[in-house]
Amino acid sequence: MNQLSIIFLTIIFNIFTTQSHAQTLRKRTTLLMGGRFDITIVANDSATAEHYIDTIITEITRIEYLISDWKPQTQISEVNRNAGIKPVKVDKEVFDLTQRAIHWSEITNGAFDISFAAMERIWKFDGSMTTMPTPEAVRKSVQKVGYKNIILDSAASTIFLKLEGMKIGFGALGEGYATDRCRAMMQAKGIKAGIVNASGDMSVWGTQPNKKAWNIGITNPFKNDEIFTTLHLTNAAITTSGSYQKFAIIDGKRYSHIINPATGYPATGLCSVTVVGESAEIANGFSTSIMVLGKEEGLKLLSKYPAYRCLMITDTGKILKSKNWKRK
Repeated sequence: MNQLSIIFLTIIFNIFTTQSHAQTLRKRTTLLMGGRFDITIVANDSATAEHYIDTIITEITRIEYLISDWKPQTQISEVNRNAGIKPVKVDKEVFDLTQRAIHWSEITNGAFDISFAAMERIWKFDGSMTTMPTPEAVRKSVQKVGYKNIILDSAASTIFLKLEGMKIGFGALGEGYATDRCRAMMQAKGIKAGIVNASGDMSVWGTQPNKKAWNIGITNPFKNDEIFTTLHLTNAAITTSGSYQKFAIIDGKRYSHIINPATGYPATGLCSVTVVGESAEIANGFSTSIMVLGKEEGLKLLSKYPAYRCLMITDTGKILKSKNWKRK
């Protein structure tokens, strides 16, 4: 639902080498969960930092092989293959993530729906799509979407998709979960600072070696080489959902990759939504939902959760902020 490019959120480092107090920053970029991950660790020495970057990569890979909907050996792929046939037993971790995703559907009246994945069969945002899907194709794809047809059995730890042809996929919600989990793991191991950035879903903790907050730049959606604004974060998460990096151009019109589950067509009105809060998983749920809900309903939803704040940019370039948005 929300597959971001790293260009939306940029880490602006003040330092790259060893500083006082023997703190060293190391960064590595790799491809995981179908997207780009930038992993930054601050530790007492380079070897320690590199070791924990390896640990993070191992953990993200483990999560990917549980929840990916395009790797055939994962539990979620098994759930999808058995849509309309039988329930599939999954690990508690997968079950709990699915349960939380359904909660997002409930609080957004379906604006967020992991069963949107069935629509991937008719919408392609990899540059290959040159014609609109037929209204009939869109109608049929929407028939397979509906979180109320995802049946969870907590006692048996099973997931059952009631309709044949249904498909679930976590998209960037899963990436946000992975970044949150890796941050918690690093903190438990005594690593006091770092960033796990999953293609724009970012979990941040601690400070740079110079003791300053991390500088996170939000890219101007209309000028990709220009930083729109910079946030200074320590222990927080930030995500951006946008329609200006991954899209299809058909007959000269640009269509967002973020689909409205109710209509089967791309969401319109907002160009980007940035959400800041405690958890990248939750922030992503908000940013994706608000793209579909629109500015009024989106702000209304977010107002119920004061730990999270957002900045929205409309398709016409207008900037809107939640009341609790603060820029330092």
